[in-house]
Amino acid sequence: MAKFICAVCGHIYEGDVLPEDYECPVCKVSAEFFSEIQPAEREETVFIEVDDDNPSIMRDPSKCVSCGNCKSVCRYKQGVYGYYDIQKIKCRSICIDCGQCTLNCPKMALNYKEDYKKLKALIENKQGRVFVFQTAPATRVALAEEFGGDAGEINTGKLVSMLKTLGADYVLDTTFGADMTVMEEANEFLERLKFNNNLPLMTSCCPSWVKFVEIFYPRYIKNLSTARSPISMQGSLIKTYFAKKMGIDPKNIVSVSITPCTAKKAEIKKYNDIDFVIPVRELAKWFKEKKLNYFNLKNADFDSIMGTGSGAGMIFGTSGGVMEAVLRTAYFLSTGKDMQNLEIKEVRNLDGYVESQLDFAGKKLSLVSVSGTVNARKLFEEIKSGKKFDFVEVMACLGGCLGGGGQPINIKLSHEQTRINRSKALYKLDSEATIRFSYKNPEVKNVYKEFLKGFKSPLLHTTYQDRHDLLGE
Repeated sequence: MAKFICAVCGHIYEGDVLPEDYECPVCKVSAEFFSEIQPAEREETVFIEVDDDNPSIMRDPSKCVSCGNCKSVCRYKQGVYGYYDIQKIKCRSICIDCGQCTLNCPKMALNYKEDYKKLKALIENKQGRVFVFQTAPATRVALAEEFGGDAGEINTGKLVSMLKTLGADYVLDTTFGADMTVMEEANEFLERLKFNNNLPLMTSCCPSWVKFVEIFYPRYIKNLSTARSPISMQGSLIKTYFAKKMGIDPKNIVSVSITPCTAKKAEIKKYNDIDFVIPVRELAKWFKEKKLNYFNLKNADFDSIMGTGSGAGMIFGTSGGVMEAVLRTAYFLSTGKDMQNLEIKEVRNLDGYVESQLDFAGKKLSLVSVSGTVNARKLFEEIKSGKKFDFVEVMACLGGCLGGGGQPINIKLSHEQTRINRSKALYKLDSEATIRFSYKNPEVKNVYKEFLKGFKSPLLHTTYQDRHDLLGE
């Protein structure tokens, strides 16, 4: 007899087959939310191990119902578990911090590691501190779901108001940081194309993808863009450029990033620019604990200086969006003209893997957009077989940041429809934006003119490390 588990509440149905019209008797979701518990998943342990010092993910064994969902997701969607010899890893878990297991754990035995209580305590005992928040594009099309709203409901103004209510002195838009990443990565891409050096260029804004390369495919580290992620670029500029412009001692700034992502909690350990990362689900929990009414929030605007982003920066939150945004700017940097057909729909990708060809300033580019790191393994197999690419975008989570491990768990819609709705909202924000090219963002122009004095500032770039030894090979 087979067993099927509800991904929402953990109820188990036993039978030879699950009826198509079955409804969970506990939480009332449809059969679509059930998956079969595979006996093969009961190797070693039914669940995936999480180290106590993991900065992103935590596991509460008392809540585990041994469903095996976490292991299935890690193996079949993320391509991590099962791609190493468990006897060689020296009792350390192999984790890329993506948090997809937390979205699929019916009892929340696996969850993000909480930080908001520490931040809340600092805000309540301010002592001259200045709290500067930034919030990523994908957060504003998902937060409403935590309060009964629809997937893809755009709530930018309420989100800013919420952060001010919780104690933010300034709220900035990480879309500005995305625009900065576009500028640096577009310049880097053109330079590599010119000298045919370390192609394909591989995007670097997703820390789980970067860690995946460092662990499993370190020979391709040289292909990763050296550009920091948007939150990291913005974090660096908050404690330098922003602090100077606002007359604030950087030592007094507490920098907070609101993200759709759990892996950003690990990423910030690499630098000293951002003090806290709070994913969307954690932000909602904090707000609900204060017994505040989301629907009573009035719309508020981002603060000035790094509070404005372009439409191009907005679509960073959906798979294919980074590539699309970078190509818009790369075209201008190479031709001096705006790209006319700026919506490059061939690279948009919610399903995992899309290859395309693009006529670009007199050159035909070979492109591939990937989401879900198990699909990155397909990418590397294609490269190994001899296929040539110029530009590669990879997001660890299916659909991109909008499907990140810190996003709300939507029980009204399928995972696929939730991704579609959130993605449509980001493209809507792009299409309605006054500025749709990163290089036209006046605040981007100002930071280059007043502070950076050109591309390749060390504040905006990084290096990577070979972590293959974690596999014990």
